[in-house]
Amino acid sequence: MVKKRAIFFYLALVLVLLIPSYFIFFNGSSSKCNDGTESDECSETQPYICLDGKLIESPSICGCAYTFNLDSFGSCVNQYKVDSKNMTFNYTVNGKRGEINLTVYHGIYIYFSNLSRTISPDKNPTLFDFRSKSVNEENQKAFLLPLVVAIQNAAEDPDDQVRIAVSLVQNIPFGSSNKTIRVLDFSFEYYRYPYEVLYENQGVCGEKSALLAVLLKELGYGSAFLYYSKENHEAMGIECPVSKGIDAVGYCFIETTGPSIITDNRTEYTSSVSLVSIPQIIPISYGSSFGEKNFYEYKDAKILDSIREDARTYGTLNFIQHVQFQSLKKKYGLVTYEYTF
Repeated sequence: MVKKRAIFFYLALVLVLLIPSYFIFFNGSSSKCNDGTESDECSETQPYICLDGKLIESPSICGCAYTFNLDSFGSCVNQYKVDSKNMTFNYTVNGKRGEINLTVYHGIYIYFSNLSRTISPDKNPTLFDFRSKSVNEENQKAFLLPLVVAIQNAAEDPDDQVRIAVSLVQNIPFGSSNKTIRVLDFSFEYYRYPYEVLYENQGVCGEKSALLAVLLKELGYGSAFLYYSKENHEAMGIECPVSKGIDAVGYCFIETTGPSIITDNRTEYTSSVSLVSIPQIIPISYGSSFGEKNFYEYKDAKILDSIREDARTYGTLNFIQHVQFQSLKKKYGLVTYEYTF
């Protein structure tokens, strides 16, 4: 009887050890990548393959993005992929700080610097035309895809990928260019392309919003520019539940100037200016809706706005409000200064 029990014990132990191996052997690795690509398969985003749950560059197997060519060494080459430098971009999501390391190229930066910012007046261009020109430039997508992939590799939840993208852009320092554009006898402020914002690590509200627009589009989310003409300010809108958006149009407000909570459009800017006008909404991409599962930002933004109102009214915060404010600062990487246009 004792021998039989021992035999059954060892048989059970062998089965426990072999069953997981059986599934791995016959089904392959169970680690899908965060863009939905199955393990050991090429992503729709060239030249990446899914290995052990991460998107890894593999040009010789998956080919190159359409503006690149595969060379004899198995690398993707492009005439503008020259003179590289490494940069680090920071973000904060739900109280956790992270960073993304990215290689950027001076060659493509010069290419964008030399691109025209104008559209022929004969075409009666609108603000949509100008923003679309900036976001959809044909060479830009291939050079920004490594950043998109790094964001996807950093988070499994698609909404968390959005949160990383938002915080990363918000943490790029605010700063205007010292360049100008001359058209006939008129001089205009230079408007950076999204790649230039990355390379220079600075941008103003519209430029940073354009960078976020590219990232949201490539992450598969619906988005729109929000232009406040009275205040001369631009922000981003992301498709979200109507009940949580602005003016019941299905977009939630995102301030790109500096660290801020998604949906918080009550920030007071310099000179005590606030956003009070109704924005012009300029759709730029169509896709998934943000916050369908766990939209904790909506509640947090309400709490922060209540704290700000009491601070303005009474000039101080009580103990509970102080604790709440410190918690929100840590959760979103908020800073204490107000934003500029």
